[in-house]
Amino acid sequence: QVTLTESGGGSVQTGGSSTLSCTASGYTYAPYFIGWFRYGPGKVREGVATFYITGRKPTYADSVKGRFTISADHQRNTLYLQMNNLEPEDTAAYYCAAGWGRCDLTPSSYKSWGRGIQVTVSS
Repeated sequence: QVTLTESGGGSVQTGGSSTLSCTASGYTYAPYFIGWFRYGPGKVREGVATFYITGRKPTYADSVKGRFTISADHQRNTLYLQMNNLEPEDTAAYYCAAGWGRCDLTPSSYKSWGRGIQVTVSS
């Protein structure tokens, strides 16, 4: 279990950029995987990008490849999602999540979740 505190988000114009941050605290065992997920209007929860901490390997959903970048600052215990060339389809509530097993872009693989932050991309 870990406390995940998200920041960033807000309203962005199409083609713009935004950065999300997620800081982990209060954990006993460091997560193996951390990532970002989202609920878009009328959509199910979607895995956006995940990060394998030990191997420092990112995984991206096809819909965001080339536009989003996930990274981590271990000293700050912070995960970032840099979002570029945003599209209206990116409008969603974004959630930071952490897992201690072998995780991928499947939401059920993650055990700890942040509260979520809204990203709205105008058209």
